[in-house]
Amino acid sequence: MQRWRASAASICLVNNASAIHLETVDRTPMKRYDLMFEINARGSYLCAQACLPHLEKAANPHILTLSPPLDMNPKWFARHAAYTTSKYAMSMISRGLAEELRERGIASNSLWPRTVIATSALRIAAPEVAGQARLPTIMADAAWHILTRPSRELTGQLLIDEQVLRDAGVTDFEPYLVTPGVEPLIDFFVEP
Repeated sequence: MQRWRASAASICLVNNASAIHLETVDRTPMKRYDLMFEINARGSYLCAQACLPHLEKAANPHILTLSPPLDMNPKWFARHAAYTTSKYAMSMISRGLAEELRERGIASNSLWPRTVIATSALRIAAPEVAGQARLPTIMADAAWHILTRPSRELTGQLLIDEQVLRDAGVTDFEPYLVTPGVEPLIDFFVEP
């Protein structure tokens, strides 16, 4: 099977910036709420809008937003409604852009980790679980598989990193573990 490769004319926008505050409504100051929506939802939309003229000129244009699948299970809203709705807004913007830009050949998809990822934020917020995470390279590898596909073939999807890699033929996830042999924790918005 011949693999399609991104050309020099490929342009990608990756909406990776995000603000997080995992607190209840009574412990979420409006300033923090506004910050999450400003960065998460507005930022994703604004970046897409700013990049659109460049994406329209590309042979293989992609927008990839790091946002979760839309699971309306009340448990995802119970302890941090502001964060959840701001992340879900990113996913809805991603889906909306996919439909709006489909005829122009610009792909818009979302990518979310199945498990916790060992980021600097995790090491600060929850250092006790950092050893039960996967390395960020799993997200990078999944993103690569999405962004090197022809943009007209894959758009409007809310994807999970592990499934993207499984679909690409990856079966060994051990190299992605922070601690070899330790099962990683399932991330927010993903069912085991």
